[in-house]
Amino acid sequence: MRILALDVGTKTIGVAASDPTGSLATPITVIRRARAKEDIRQVIDLAKRYEAERIVIGLPISMSGAPSEQTRLVEAFVRELRVATPLPIETFDERLTTVEAERRMREAGLSARKRRANIDAMAAMVLLQGYLDAGGVARSPAPPPEPIQPARGRRRPTSQR
Repeated sequence: MRILALDVGTKTIGVAASDPTGSLATPITVIRRARAKEDIRQVIDLAKRYEAERIVIGLPISMSGAPSEQTRLVEAFVRELRVATPLPIETFDERLTTVEAERRMREAGLSARKRRANIDAMAAMVLLQGYLDAGGVARSPAPPPEPIQPARGRRRPTSQR
């Protein structure tokens, strides 16, 4: 199942997508926010393009767990998106995703300019990978083990005959 993830900010929306198996997240793009309807249209277009079956949106919660003004803005975006698409939409705690994204880009040796340009898409990727790792995608159960076959050519002990 392919999933689209969004890191919604006031100026940009970072976008990431999972692979078709729902196990690996990849940063896709950053949407420069304009009007709500245009933002929603771009998200829906990306969901179609990547054949997403679900959208996960990062919910900004303070370290204490309390909602913030940004939490309310994201919740409003979620409500608008739910009206505009039949796709299932979930929220997922995004605490420290931007910090982790910044750390990964520094370790990769990206310049400050490239980090600024890509931070939101990377944060969406970190968010989505956390969601996937937490079991957000229902995976097919493993097939049952093969039944044990008795060894051929061995005779039963005489006491069992």
